[in-house]
Amino acid sequence: MNEIIFLVEEDENEGGFFARALSESIYTQGDDIHELRCNIKDAVNCHFENNANKPKMIRLHFVHDEVMAA
Repeated sequence: MNEIIFLVEEDENEGGFFARALSESIYTQGDDIHELRCNIKDAVNCHFENNANKPKMIRLHFVHDEVMAA
């Protein structure tokens, strides 16, 4: 696996961010972007115990909702 993609969303109710991988069962969160990035790296390392299977790149896809008045 060359790459793993995470969808990242801001938690509007409680603050912070959460992320989930698209192709694996990996989910994590953080109070800020820096903490989230560290938690994602830790989660990927724990999920892929065998370094041969671990992705070489982690891609973060930020999802933003925009609300407009009609």
